[in-house]
Amino acid sequence: MQTELTKSMDVFPVNSFIDWLEIERGYSANTVESYSRDVEDFLRSLGRKTDLSEVNALHVQQYLASLYLSNSASSVARKMSSLRAFFRHCLRLGLLSTDPLVGLAGPKLPKYIPIYLTVDEVFSLLEEPKKQDNLFQRDRAIMELIYSTGMRVSEAAASNLADMDFEARMIRIRGKGDKERMAPFGRTAAEVLLQWLPLRSQLTAARITRGDKPEQAALFLNSRGTRLTARSIERMVAAYGQRAGIRVQVTPHALRHSFATHLVEMGMDLRMVQELLGHASLSTTQKYTHLNLEHLSRVYDKAHPKATAQGKKAT
Repeated sequence: MQTELTKSMDVFPVNSFIDWLEIERGYSANTVESYSRDVEDFLRSLGRKTDLSEVNALHVQQYLASLYLSNSASSVARKMSSLRAFFRHCLRLGLLSTDPLVGLAGPKLPKYIPIYLTVDEVFSLLEEPKKQDNLFQRDRAIMELIYSTGMRVSEAAASNLADMDFEARMIRIRGKGDKERMAPFGRTAAEVLLQWLPLRSQLTAARITRGDKPEQAALFLNSRGTRLTARSIERMVAAYGQRAGIRVQVTPHALRHSFATHLVEMGMDLRMVQELLGHASLSTTQKYTHLNLEHLSRVYDKAHPKATAQGKKAT
C-alpha cells in the first residue's frame, strides 16, 4: 500500500508501519488505509526537513490545533489514535526515544448512545407484508440473521453458505481484521434462512442459463445472482423500516444495537455480549450498560410505589 509520499520519505518508517498493521496486527484494509492516511497527513504537515528523531510534543500540538479548524472532535480523536499507534511502532524500532503524544489529552467526546429498536419495533420490522416481492424471503433472512447474531452489515454481506451449520444453528463470522468467531442463531432465523435457499438456487440457475459464472460461495445474492453488497443491505433495511412506520431511521447497525441492548436488558453477562458482537475491548461493549440502567430506571418508576405519582401523593 505504498504511496508517492511514503516512497519519497524514506526517513519515516511508514511502509514498515503499514506492514505491521496488516501482517502483525491483522487490521482490515479499510483500517490500514485510514491509519496510513492519517500518519501521512501528519508527516506532510512537518515538511521534508524534519527528521523523525526531531518530532516532539510541540509538532503534534501544532498539528492537532490545525485539525480543530476543519475536523470534528471524533475525527481528531481518530487521527490521534493513528498517530499513537505510529509512534509506538517507532519506539519499538528505536527510532524515537519518547512518545510525542505522552501527556497530550484528546478531545472530549460526547457520550454516544446507539440507536436501537424496541422489541415491538423489531417484530414490526420483520412482520410479513401483505404484498411481497420476490426477494422478501432473502430480505427477511438477512434481517433475522443480523438481529439473531448481532453481526455487522459487512459481516452479513461476506457470509458464505459454508459458514452455516443449520443442525447446530451456528454461523462462522469473519469480523474486523479477519478475526473469526462463532455465533448461535435462533430457530426463527434458521427457518427463514432455509426458506431463502431455494430462491437462491433459482437465482444461481438463472445466472448459469444466461451464460454467466455462478456465485457458489455467497449466502446472500442480489437479483442478478451475484453477492449482495453491504450498501444494498443498508438500503433494503431502511426501506423496510419506513414501510413499518418506525420512528427512527432503521439501519443494520440499529439491528445490531438492538440485539445487544435486548440481551443486556434480559441480564446476559457483558463479556458474553462482547464475544457475540466481536468487540476487541470490553470498554466498547460497556455503552450498553447505560442503556440497561435507563431500562431499569423506567421499570422502577413504573413498578415501585414510592416512584409513582400516586405513591408520591400518598407520602
